[in-house]
Amino acid sequence: MNDLPSKEEMYRAFINRDSSFDGIFITGVNTTGIFCRPLCPAIKPKAENLEFFPDNRAALNAGYRPCKRCRPLHNSGETPVWLQNILTEVEKEPTQRWTDTDISELGTHPNRLRRWFKKHHGITFQEYLRLRRLGSALGHIKHGEPTAQTAFDHDYDSLSGFREAIKNWIGKPVQEGRDTKVIHLNRITTPLGPMLAGATDTGLCLLEFTDRKMLETQLKILADQLNSVFIPGSNTIIDQTADELNSYFEGTLEKFRVPLLLYGTDFQKTAWKQLRTIPFGQTRSYHEQAIAIGNEKAVRAVARANGENRIAIIIPCHRVIGKNGKPTGYSGGLWRKKFLLSHERNNTDTIYNQKSTQSDLFWNGQQKR
Repeated sequence: MNDLPSKEEMYRAFINRDSSFDGIFITGVNTTGIFCRPLCPAIKPKAENLEFFPDNRAALNAGYRPCKRCRPLHNSGETPVWLQNILTEVEKEPTQRWTDTDISELGTHPNRLRRWFKKHHGITFQEYLRLRRLGSALGHIKHGEPTAQTAFDHDYDSLSGFREAIKNWIGKPVQEGRDTKVIHLNRITTPLGPMLAGATDTGLCLLEFTDRKMLETQLKILADQLNSVFIPGSNTIIDQTADELNSYFEGTLEKFRVPLLLYGTDFQKTAWKQLRTIPFGQTRSYHEQAIAIGNEKAVRAVARANGENRIAIIIPCHRVIGKNGKPTGYSGGLWRKKFLLSHERNNTDTIYNQKSTQSDLFWNGQQKR
């Protein structure tokens, strides 16, 4: 319990369904015998009927069973099983026009699908399909395919309708859109709540918790800086990011290898580059970070650049702390920052031992040869 917030703060977060505490603590309700995540939509009991735990295992060991409403044994925002089959079919043929009948034939009610997409992506399923088709079409045009052929290959009834759809989407005619970058946006579930990942075909340019207040502003900045448009869906960069994040939270990865695309001022890029030199499991003060970039007086500017970092965890601004040694200031929520620091501190020895074992295996193999 030493690394947990105070009971008063956890109760307040639980009552207010504060998503920034998701993954930080688990709540046991002794009147029902269930345990829940902080954002559980169930009726909130009195404080004296609650017990708090650092994780699911501790709640299970105390005799509680998982809540069926908030499903604490699953990552928050995880794609449900009933939806995975539909998404698989969409990826097989992204240009297909789906009807309610098509959806029903796969065993899902269209309204259920519509509500899920609206809740988790802010758009309906049909809007998702339309953006996927437009993104695919723009990709073909950027690679030199004729506009007319692309339009008909993507099931548009007329060339004029296709041109109008592209213009309304990217804000410019088709021919001028050849230089427009496409950023794929997809959600990645983590123990600390869902994150939004954005990537071109060459690198990751966004990784933020979906409840971050500045997320919409960050998306607008990216669109302007990269001359880009967004389409929902994954690509190989986002898939790699998801795999590496999973390994990170499992405590088996300390250094991310996914390629990054950093856009900002020269000072911001210098500050972000220095952040990546802070070793896993270690911290620096803002003053030490300012010294590292060669400007001892730029403490406030460093803190501002950290707050403007668009690639959380991988560019580890959570490793910068106050000069009193305490975590302070984190756009994803201070308790997420504390969780990440504790997670890295607790897994440093595990990763070191893994490396030592691998090294021993290598040298033993060399000696045998």
